[in-house]
Amino acid sequence: MKNKIYKSLLLTLLVGASFSTTSCGTDYIEDVQNKGAFDTDNYFQNEQQSFSALVGVYDILRKYAGGFENTVTFVNAASDDFYAGGGSSTDGAGIQGFSNYSINSIIMPQSYWNNFYQGIARANLLVERIPNATMADNTRKRFVAEAKTLRALYYFELLRMFKNIPLILKTISATDDYYNIPQSDPNAVYAQIEADLLESIPNLPMTVDNQNKGRITQGAARAILGKIYLYNNKKDLAAAQFIEVNGTPGQTSQYGYHLIANYADLWKVDNKFTTESILEVMHTNKGNSDWPFWGQGNDEGNSICIMVGLRSYTLTNVPNNNAPDLVSGWAFNPVTEDLYNFMQNDPRLDATIFNAKKLVQEGKITYSGAYRDSGYFLNKFLPRTADKTNLPGPVELNFRQNYIAIRLADIYLMEAEALNGAGARAQALLDAVRARVGLASVPVSMQAIKDERRRELAGEGHRWFDLVRWGDAPSKLGARGFTAGKNEILPIPFNELTNTALVQNPGY
Repeated sequence: MKNKIYKSLLLTLLVGASFSTTSCGTDYIEDVQNKGAFDTDNYFQNEQQSFSALVGVYDILRKYAGGFENTVTFVNAASDDFYAGGGSSTDGAGIQGFSNYSINSIIMPQSYWNNFYQGIARANLLVERIPNATMADNTRKRFVAEAKTLRALYYFELLRMFKNIPLILKTISATDDYYNIPQSDPNAVYAQIEADLLESIPNLPMTVDNQNKGRITQGAARAILGKIYLYNNKKDLAAAQFIEVNGTPGQTSQYGYHLIANYADLWKVDNKFTTESILEVMHTNKGNSDWPFWGQGNDEGNSICIMVGLRSYTLTNVPNNNAPDLVSGWAFNPVTEDLYNFMQNDPRLDATIFNAKKLVQEGKITYSGAYRDSGYFLNKFLPRTADKTNLPGPVELNFRQNYIAIRLADIYLMEAEALNGAGARAQALLDAVRARVGLASVPVSMQAIKDERRRELAGEGHRWFDLVRWGDAPSKLGARGFTAGKNEILPIPFNELTNTALVQNPGY
């Protein structure tokens, strides 16, 4: 029996409501017949319908921090900074397998493949259908530019996780031979997404107003393009894009970006869309997310929060107890001793790592140690009682902390890397990141940049990709079971392979 590997793409075509989690009234879709494919002939008639579809393309950004299979906790677990954690060694086969490098195609979570392809399918449909919509040409160009930028980002995520992937740039109907779509040369995928971004940038706004926070701007698209160039080892082109985003290090760029004064403020739940935020994924408790659709693309809370929380966390009755009031969580991503030791005497330590071991010793808290408990937890996303939802829906699924997918300090350090860690500008970029937290200048070098990225971005889902990009993963992760020539990419999920043209990645 054929296995429909592209069901994630077909889902968008089969179910009209999948365009968006916002309201999409039945007046938007007329005469839809259930014959195996979503009839788009009566859709994309106007700007309102087109915008609803565009929101659906944006929805996939929540893959970074939404659901049990969110990208951040998954890739954190595979790095040298965190363990998988959780209740036991079997709590989440995929995340455990990635953390100890026993991962295979059977336990590889399928969602990391099909969720991003669902976003690509939504973008493809919008790009094809929007030319016939009644709307202003400038608005149409902007919508297409946003969709193509997001499509490029989703392809980039697939490339750096799986490398060998199909390149699909058109909608797939139920009558198409989607079982036999082959994988493309990764260089061809890079070329396509780089071209799409270059085409899109001129049609995007420089900035957005408060009503449009979270939408793609020129600055965000340039940051994405620069990052893609860097991963594709086109450092000169990457640096050219990054300098447009960054401007003069430490000052306000042409897009209005500048580092905020207090590093710890980046993790305050109500401190959304700061001047440091380039691409920020919105999470809310207003969707009243509930268990039946948790992780199915319909939940809108930030799942990292509950996942990294301490189990059975309790404040004691000692006088003047100043320990934070936290919601008990599931104890994923405990911090390694290596990261804790590495960050000693760094001003970012307390904002990054919650030292439960110390508070227990002081008699201020108790908690239940879970799998691979180190006594240290990721403070940036800890679930605080003050941030509990006051609306219907389980507390665990409705934390409203946004996830910043790309921020200015990240781009500063990527530009310094693209400049090969040398020269006056690379020095200025490194200095600006350190000066924000009160650290003195150190001579710029690739090692200094690597060290700064580890401290600055700890727990934000970048470290594993950094180690692979630098070629440092075998030495840093060999003790975990990392095998060079294999574990730089992930296995394609088994159910995506059966009776298709897809070929499994080497070593799996």
